[in-house]
Amino acid sequence: MYTNEEILRIAMEQSALDNNCRAEDFLMTKNVITESIIGPKARKYFTEPVACNFVSYGNNIVASVKNEFRAIAAEYISRFTYYHCFETPNLHWLDQKMEAKGQKVCFMAEYFLPDVRKIKRLPCQYPMKILYQNDFADLYVPEWGNALCRDRKELDVLGVGAYDGSRLIGLAGCSADCERMWQIGIDVLPEYRRQGIAAALTSNLAMEVLERELVPFYCCAWSNVRSSKNAVASGFTPSWVEMTVKPTEMVEKMNQG
Repeated sequence: MYTNEEILRIAMEQSALDNNCRAEDFLMTKNVITESIIGPKARKYFTEPVACNFVSYGNNIVASVKNEFRAIAAEYISRFTYYHCFETPNLHWLDQKMEAKGQKVCFMAEYFLPDVRKIKRLPCQYPMKILYQNDFADLYVPEWGNALCRDRKELDVLGVGAYDGSRLIGLAGCSADCERMWQIGIDVLPEYRRQGIAAALTSNLAMEVLERELVPFYCCAWSNVRSSKNAVASGFTPSWVEMTVKPTEMVEKMNQG
């Protein structure tokens, strides 16, 4: 199994592929700006158009930006302490500048990596079963919308389900989003929550991924307290944050529901 240092290095190397920079850039004390280019080895859900992507592993900001927005991004990350660039009220400064260019802040998320000193297979009071791609065909329904992705079915490669009799009551699924890292998503039916099922499924799936010599990662909005608590309970630790700027019409379309 990997060490924590190896896991972090793999994550930074993947972030470098996502953001057209070097893994070492995330360890610097000064901010770094690179040209936004989504390469062939970037995470599969990284798609154009992207005006800016701001990433921090807790040391600085690496800003991957289109050249026409470079001056705005440079001014922004130089005006405020790096961690304040990911929150209001400072965020409004960026949004106002970018809105004049037809862009708006879109996605904001916190990412978690496994802590190998803590992660282990947690028990579940319900039977669990390893699931594979051919088991997911009938599961692309709203109940499992976090564990599986209808738009990228080909990437859903592995899962762990919990069953009450023959009924699937919880599902952790992972998406092969990049070469060395698989992302975990989790759903538990409402009437079965607060019983430790989510942590059991998440931790067991994470161990399955690690045993395949890959790195599992977990993502949620930092306002999603329930999800972040599950990440920690499952043996993950907060590792990096991202914020993406996309065209205004795309943001407004998402807000239409």
